[in-house]
Amino acid sequence: MEQQKKYSNTQNYHRVIIVGGGFAGLGAAIKLKEAGIEDFILLEKAAEMGGVWRENTYPGCACDVPSALYSYSFEQNPSWSRVFAQQAEIKQYLLDVVDKYKVMPHVRLNHEALDAKWSDAEGCWIINTLHGELRSQFAILACGPMHEPVLPKVKGIEKFKGEIFHSSQWRHDIDLTGKRVAVIGTGASAIQFIPQIQPKVMQLTVFQRTAQWILPKSDMPLLAPVRAMFKLLPLTQQLMRGSVYGIFETINGGIQSPAAMKQFQKLARWHLNFQIKDSVLREKLTPNFIIGCKRILQSNNWYPALAQSNVDVIASGLAEIKGNTLIAANGESCDVDVIILGTGFEIAEPPIAQRVYNRFGQKMSDVWQGSPEGYMGTMVENCPNGFLMFGPNVAVSSSAFIIIEAQLKYIIDALKQAIELGIQTIEPNPEITQKFNTKVQAALQTTVWNKGGCQSYFIDRNGRNSTVWPWTTFKLREKMKYFNLKEYLIDEHVEAKSKDTA
Repeated sequence: MEQQKKYSNTQNYHRVIIVGGGFAGLGAAIKLKEAGIEDFILLEKAAEMGGVWRENTYPGCACDVPSALYSYSFEQNPSWSRVFAQQAEIKQYLLDVVDKYKVMPHVRLNHEALDAKWSDAEGCWIINTLHGELRSQFAILACGPMHEPVLPKVKGIEKFKGEIFHSSQWRHDIDLTGKRVAVIGTGASAIQFIPQIQPKVMQLTVFQRTAQWILPKSDMPLLAPVRAMFKLLPLTQQLMRGSVYGIFETINGGIQSPAAMKQFQKLARWHLNFQIKDSVLREKLTPNFIIGCKRILQSNNWYPALAQSNVDVIASGLAEIKGNTLIAANGESCDVDVIILGTGFEIAEPPIAQRVYNRFGQKMSDVWQGSPEGYMGTMVENCPNGFLMFGPNVAVSSSAFIIIEAQLKYIIDALKQAIELGIQTIEPNPEITQKFNTKVQAALQTTVWNKGGCQSYFIDRNGRNSTVWPWTTFKLREKMKYFNLKEYLIDEHVEAKSKDTA
């Protein structure tokens, strides 16, 4: 209680601090307000909210989950223009939700969290920004898994004589028309922007370290009558959302069985055979692992783009750059004017872990040593009152909103109980945490993520799957329906507070 009194009258102390202004952070802000917890702020590093949908503006940037499911369940958008919404529309949806729920008074733009340290002495989180220190009893770290680009370590890359940029930092000032362009990587971003730039460039060379399984994408415009129906009869959109969720849940369940995924793989193989007639190119583009081992991708124009006469696929990773010459690991080479890095983001080791310090002053990343571990993907040992969105082993093959809303239900319930019962700190029980993670890793052993025969970003540098939830999202949502204090270590040294004084 003394710590609470010490800071409660200053502008720099809050009940809760949220870090991150994407969909996870915004959802946290909305749910805090809904719970009557108004003493919070949201720190956003940029000059605008938006998260990954603000950062990624590359040509063709769009969602790979149907819009009906890629939205808050409590704030569905009847106005999506397509089955799979594009970047600008998703970003606008986020900004519209910010306005509707009056979140901006709580937001501190241009406030990057440089580090966050738990202090036992003060009983709070101390978050350092360029604008000074902030303190809070609770911290919700909602920084997201896809915001720090992975940059390849390639010999000679710093001496490249042309232009080079990552797809998430797209250089709109560079006109690619008539240029010789190399794209490094064939992941989720590359399969979207390559078909967009292919008609413009003189020559496009794609460095493909690993071929990907690509499914047809059931994308189409949502015509005005359909949008009107969604608006007038919200139940119809709810039914569409439910059916999409069911499809993704079926795939998610299938991933538990490599044998089941081999059957599902037949659709992807048919798609490849149907769109790629050249046998040499088809062989290059045929993966040697079971579908689902890596992220499942969807596109209708990826294969047709690669089949064009101005495109060359090098089935090898980039090994060295000499001047303007790019040399692949298999010895093939090409001369280019522009390099676009489609090399993805850091997933297995969340970048925020480099900035979070536990009660012993240890960085979360140093404790993890490359293999993130927590309890219910949400809390980490020796980090009291710290909640991690998209934490270890909580990813699913479905919409990110399924994870976001499940975690927020869990976190908000924890905060409400803490405030109402006068609890000062909550932290994972090491014994229960160990049992949980042993069970998670055992369940993952038979899944296609672990047994599918690929190297994916789900597997960390120690060869451990620290990313994926091994069961259904039904089970995820059921486990996070309420926060069981008996599974945690709690310290009750604060007088109980009613909601209206929270």
